[in-house]
Amino acid sequence: MTGFLPAWLSALLSAFDLAAPWALLALPLPLLAARLIPAEPEGGSGALRVPGTLVGGARSGADLAARGRRRALLTWTLWIALVAALSGPRLVMPAAALPASGREIMIAMDLSGSMERRDFTLDGETVNRLTAVKRVGTDFIRRRAGDRIGLVIFADQAYVAAAPSFDTAAVARALDEATIGISGRSTGIGDGLGLALRRLDPRDAEGEAGSKGAKPGEKAAKAVILLSDGANNAGQTAPKDVAELAKTLGIKVYTIALGPRDMADADGEQDVVDTETLRDMAQASGGEAFRVRTTDDLVRVADAIDRLEGGRALAPPLPLRRDLWPWPAGLALLAAAALLASRRGA
Repeated sequence: MTGFLPAWLSALLSAFDLAAPWALLALPLPLLAARLIPAEPEGGSGALRVPGTLVGGARSGADLAARGRRRALLTWTLWIALVAALSGPRLVMPAAALPASGREIMIAMDLSGSMERRDFTLDGETVNRLTAVKRVGTDFIRRRAGDRIGLVIFADQAYVAAAPSFDTAAVARALDEATIGISGRSTGIGDGLGLALRRLDPRDAEGEAGSKGAKPGEKAAKAVILLSDGANNAGQTAPKDVAELAKTLGIKVYTIALGPRDMADADGEQDVVDTETLRDMAQASGGEAFRVRTTDDLVRVADAIDRLEGGRALAPPLPLRRDLWPWPAGLALLAAAALLASRRGA
């Protein structure tokens, strides 16, 4: 049937749908009511009957008949439009397929006082470490569309800056709004990793439990990306012990040691990164350790982790529904207003 129609009309009809098609069964109700409900007996209404000779000059029979037909048309228009609105007409259109991987990633970021050091370069200007991390980190997060990502900030204490979510734009915004000193100025690496593991939920979340992109029965991959530019000097947990716990839970930990110098070549310098501990943490959990001394190193590490936690595919497109019921509802309102006006003008 649609083969004889123009392409645009055929596409429109194929996308048309009713949310409640059973509502159309109400269309013949007025006819059934008129047939089944007995008519009022002659003279039973109590209305004043005026001889036709007295009103003949006021309105002709043709005028009264035309008026009756108009009112009948308005009444039926009102009823049909109301039933059409109740049936929920809508257009169902497929949305573009989105990337999905079924991965859950927590980013644990050091926000200690040493992140204020201005030893990184960005766009030809010298900036502090936090500014460089924000630029690269927000870009990394936005690229992970389809993943469930969260953000943990740690210093003296650890707190969740962004709960795990598929809204990567919101998580990137939380990272961009991070401020040094909000949770102290020391470095509690163990507590930061521990909180990240806790928010990932150590239970084996299977695909059928709601992990986006994961197939039924398939475990969602979990990982923590931990970035620090110092040594653990705060908190109540040892970083290596927490890393061992991560391996037990099946969660990989990728560590990023940030800063030009580390404890091996510090020459007495304070607040330098403990590269060895971060490397041991990554190895204990089955992840990888990365060393970052410049902004270019940071970009390369972000790309490397993006590849390691890749494997994204396109999820099946979800239908988008555009409701059309306001149009017949508006028509019913206009018909009701016209019917009311005709009654007042009688």
